[in-house]
Amino acid sequence: MKKEDKHTAVLVALGDTRQPEITTEHLDELEFLAETAGIRTVERLVQNLKLPDSRTFIGKGKVEELKACIIAQKIDTVIFDDDLSPSQLRNLEKDLNPKDSEHGVKIYDRSLLILDIFLKRAQTAQARTQVELARNQYLLPRLTRLWTHLERQRGGTGTRGGAGEREIETDRRNIRYRITLLKEELEKIDRQRKTQRKSRNNIVRVALVGYTNAGKSTLMNKLSGSGVLAENKLFATVDATVRKVTFGNIPFLLSDTVGFIRKLPHHLIESFKSTLDEVREADILLHVVDVAHPFHHNHIEVVSNTLTEIGASEIPVVLVLNKVDALKAQNQEEPLNLESMKGYYNEHGFAQVIFVSAETGENMLELKKLLFDEVKKKHLVIFPNYLKDGYEFAPFRTEEV
Repeated sequence: MKKEDKHTAVLVALGDTRQPEITTEHLDELEFLAETAGIRTVERLVQNLKLPDSRTFIGKGKVEELKACIIAQKIDTVIFDDDLSPSQLRNLEKDLNPKDSEHGVKIYDRSLLILDIFLKRAQTAQARTQVELARNQYLLPRLTRLWTHLERQRGGTGTRGGAGEREIETDRRNIRYRITLLKEELEKIDRQRKTQRKSRNNIVRVALVGYTNAGKSTLMNKLSGSGVLAENKLFATVDATVRKVTFGNIPFLLSDTVGFIRKLPHHLIESFKSTLDEVREADILLHVVDVAHPFHHNHIEVVSNTLTEIGASEIPVVLVLNKVDALKAQNQEEPLNLESMKGYYNEHGFAQVIFVSAETGENMLELKKLLFDEVKKKHLVIFPNYLKDGYEFAPFRTEEV
């Protein structure tokens, strides 16, 4: 395969005839995930079912349609927008791959695709350990001869059973052993991180949270002057980044965390507990939203639900509606009533709401002043008598932590 070539995929999802626009948006996001993983989408297939088929997820007729599509367009990857059970995976591989094939079509479900992206994106030892643990835990009950995500093809005799099956059992034992080692390594890292966090007890902590690709890293750079990677890709940031920022004479810690997404793999949330402590132990959350996205309300709900799941729902939140420049560009014919929109979010539980553009800098000074006021309140709780009347907003300075 040439360097510029990519794997090609057909995307598969269950649809709802009553809300076809939601199915389209979900497939758009899945295509973006595939692109992030280096896979080019060439076809989409939607099966309108209320519940997944227990045997193949999409039913016998759709499997035949999927198989014809794979053959006609020489597709090498199938990506499902939901998770497949181990039995569904086995049945699909049996139906979609000839018995004498050594190199069958690769089948991803949503969780495995996200886990593979995280594994490619993770930079620190902690993040790589967390993702590898989550990935192995997810793969363990789903190992089959043709699901070749373990970096090598197994059982190449062209027959099912026999040596190939024995190889799978060997893989299972190896993965169980690897999971044990990874858990031990994470426990060691967690102890080190807890010690580090204890030293931060006397400083206000602010964490950026939001749906993936909402602009958190760009905002982090604007607020702290740091050089955090910011790309128009899903999960550009996997490792938590922490900077010490000072507004005037008030210091605080600002952290950029991994983006959330709908159907975030449960194993990933479990494995990322130590990284998500940056969120759980924050004093203030900046919930960053791509307000120009047509389904940003759903994104807000996903993030809010995830915060509840990890035990961070009681932390004060500033709703930062980012990319307001793109929103205005979408509504040039009819001027936006931002105050009315702000009131809507106030009524839905967000006391602090601000529209900004991290890309153009619009309203960034106002956001800094708002953040300064919120940090000041928390800081005076820690140090009630320290320069009580001497805090004034001033240009920030920043340093790595």
